[in-house]
Amino acid sequence: MPELQALLKTYFGHSEFRPLQSEVIQQILNGNDALVLMPTGGGKSICYQLPALVFQGITVVISPLISLMKDQVDAALNNGISAAYLNSTLTTEQTTKIEKGLRTGEIKLLYCAPERFAISRFRDFLKTLPIKLFAIDEAHCISEWGHDFRSDYRTLNLLKKEFSSLPIVALTATATSQVADDIVGQLGIPNAKRFVSSSNRQNLTYRVERKINTFNKLVSWVNKFKGESAIVYCFSKKETDSLADKLCKMGFNARPYHAGMKPEKRAQNQSDFINDKVDIITATIAFGMGIDKSDVRLVVHYSLPKTIEGYFQETGRAGRDGLESECVLFYGASDQFNQKYFIEQIRDPLQKEKRYEQLNQMVGYCELKKCRRKQLLNYFGENFGQDNCEGCDICLKTESRFNAADVSQKILQSINQTSGRFGKSHIINILLGRNLKKIRELGHNNLASYGSVTDYTKDALSQILANLLNQNFIKRETGMYPTLSLTEKGNQSLELMNVDENFELQMDEPEIEIEIESPKIKTSRKMKLKSNLDYDQDLFEKFRVLRKSLSIENKIPPYVIASDKTLIELAHYLPKNSTQLLNINGFGEVKVKRYGNAFLELIQE
Repeated sequence: MPELQALLKTYFGHSEFRPLQSEVIQQILNGNDALVLMPTGGGKSICYQLPALVFQGITVVISPLISLMKDQVDAALNNGISAAYLNSTLTTEQTTKIEKGLRTGEIKLLYCAPERFAISRFRDFLKTLPIKLFAIDEAHCISEWGHDFRSDYRTLNLLKKEFSSLPIVALTATATSQVADDIVGQLGIPNAKRFVSSSNRQNLTYRVERKINTFNKLVSWVNKFKGESAIVYCFSKKETDSLADKLCKMGFNARPYHAGMKPEKRAQNQSDFINDKVDIITATIAFGMGIDKSDVRLVVHYSLPKTIEGYFQETGRAGRDGLESECVLFYGASDQFNQKYFIEQIRDPLQKEKRYEQLNQMVGYCELKKCRRKQLLNYFGENFGQDNCEGCDICLKTESRFNAADVSQKILQSINQTSGRFGKSHIINILLGRNLKKIRELGHNNLASYGSVTDYTKDALSQILANLLNQNFIKRETGMYPTLSLTEKGNQSLELMNVDENFELQMDEPEIEIEIESPKIKTSRKMKLKSNLDYDQDLFEKFRVLRKSLSIENKIPPYVIASDKTLIELAHYLPKNSTQLLNINGFGEVKVKRYGNAFLELIQE
């Protein structure tokens, strides 16, 4: 272990392993298979990069995106690890040079795409090399039960058949127990030891905001983080382009990113974002970005994500450096209808049912009135024991409480009187006594519950219904038009509930839709990043300028040189020499030699 600790400091600049890293590394060095579930930013890459330094041979890493491969190779090279990638962007000469480097032992770490393994010639070439380990990144892509299935990953079942003596480590940030089982089954590693670290990202704050005056709210959020990196996920390519354009007109530096763009332009926009030339990227939810950037401070979902897994992975791109960051989701009923339209195009009934179930799970999360972090962690099989996470909109605000027995009784009564055959909107329209053709034709204007609610708005009733769902008084069926029906608990409550009972529910203040002027962008000084350390912000900003200059000079992204967290430590501890600089998290021997003097000179000034 001392040797591993030394390698960790020399190449990665860390004094201690993060949870489970050392155990995973030991499992790999012993020649055994492993399945690793670690949250984004949890340090998965070290789990296979450090063994690559120990092995007298090559570690092959399978990565799904060309852009991600480039980022990972840049980061490895910057840490002093000999790495390369083989993909379709290389010329014949470049490919030949890399193949030669692999044969002569100059390259320790090789990144390639999964589709290459379908080519027998490529597998034959690998058999001539001293390979010691296969690492499969984003391993959830192999599972049809996952949120990001890629058929190319299925060719990886050839690894255990043709390289049976070599260990495989499969790594992912998001996988339910069903997906985890599928991963080891598809890869042919049923006995792989599973390492599951906590998915709880304490530095992330989760918020859901109602989709009213949404663009103004977005402007408010990106203005709060002006000059910092932000990702805004959108539903469509059209919305992606439109939002980027509107943000630019408001004075922000934003660019779109989606599958409909010319590849060169898309790659340029991503490169500009990674290299801090662009602050905001707007992107389609359906298109994976492969962003390895450590200093994203804000992730916004402008529309409803398709799945909890997808949402969790996308929010995981915020705050990879451990500094506090925000995850904001805008939710409106229309988002459901957009998704339902596409779900209805699915012909396979099982797939359709699965997609409806995933949609309902996502809607349930948005309408939740209890801790969001607890819900997310429970979804992935992790128990969160605290009553207040202090990191989601529900736990951070004190909500008004009121006696909801009367209105809840009327809601349950209306659902019961309509035999559980209608959805939320119809029930609310009955309660509000709306004079609608459908209600009259069904005779629902004659029900006792018709027009029984006069002191609540549609929005407020929707929130109370969400509470009744969360507390299991009612249940929602799947399908294009999900109906509401009473649970056993709901039936019992309908019989027992009366207005004198102290039946309490939490409820937000209903938001009223109004038109407001676009807020003016403040030109105030940059927001101070939250940290446990008290640091000189002026010096921190000078470090950022220096980092940008070094990144341009070395043609690598700024975050690869040093994370914001590392710069904060520099601005707090003010090291005076190389020995002291080695005590800063993120500065190993390789980085101290390359960039140490530049930072030390700035501190001396």
